[in-house]
Amino acid sequence: MSSRKSLLILAGGLGSRYKGLKQIDGILDNGSPILEYSIYDALEAGFHKVVVIVNRLIPQSYIERLNAIAQKKEFELQWIYQEMNSIPVGGFDYFEREKPWGTAHAVLCAKYAIQEPFVMINADDFYGKEAFQLAAHEINHHHISALQFGMAAYPVRTTLSGNGSVARGICTLDTENFLISVEEQTSIQKINESIIYTENGKNIKIDPDTLVSMNFFIFYPTLFCSLEAYFYDFIESGPLPSQEFYIPSAIQRMIDEHKVKVMVKSSPSQWMGVTYADDKKTIKNFLISEIQKNRYPEDLWI
Repeated sequence: MSSRKSLLILAGGLGSRYKGLKQIDGILDNGSPILEYSIYDALEAGFHKVVVIVNRLIPQSYIERLNAIAQKKEFELQWIYQEMNSIPVGGFDYFEREKPWGTAHAVLCAKYAIQEPFVMINADDFYGKEAFQLAAHEINHHHISALQFGMAAYPVRTTLSGNGSVARGICTLDTENFLISVEEQTSIQKINESIIYTENGKNIKIDPDTLVSMNFFIFYPTLFCSLEAYFYDFIESGPLPSQEFYIPSAIQRMIDEHKVKVMVKSSPSQWMGVTYADDKKTIKNFLISEIQKNRYPEDLWI
């Protein structure tokens, strides 16, 4: 039993702490950035289409590289630019904006490209093949619908960086593992043997197995209708020039309005990310070990 399913990759951010376009930064000698490992894992899990949200700084050479890979491996690939006016807003002065509209706006830009259940991920996060297998199972068994979305979450202890603090969305669940809320904490780090975050000048400990959101959502296309309505509400609220419209906030509103439930499952995969430039060495060593275990070929696309 298999259903049509797409992968939506958010690759429009700039990564200020990383100091570069980490979305397309090759990790190993094969030149593949992290997003290609996600595509590889998704294709293995039965996904048929990939939609990539990008900004105008993405080089044409990389677009041509991935287009060639899609043609060779015979999967559908669409590129969508996240522009200030991708979702028209009448009478709005775009010159006041200091940055793009944020992740929920990025997802909304794919409204006309996706008509089936889909997974949304960050381009610069490595989620692991089991996460995509989990998502495929949920979609194939029709657990994802207009009334129920999904999320693969990760124990906080597996998502830290040795190079500084990280921002994570701490999940609160009900007794059936449906999402109640995601609380963003921006200063999570390991100190000695404890994982802590700082709030109002106080260090607060977190259980190492606490699940956090790493933006691996399993959505149904009815999401786009709510996102569009919420985006216009966001505009009408008079946001500050740097204020953004985030996907976790939009999903929280849908939950609060009883429009949808979100089933949270702990991912069996190892998450890896590149928040800081020095994190690249860690993920490089990890991918080398994965190749040695025959979980990936040395060159993904031979």
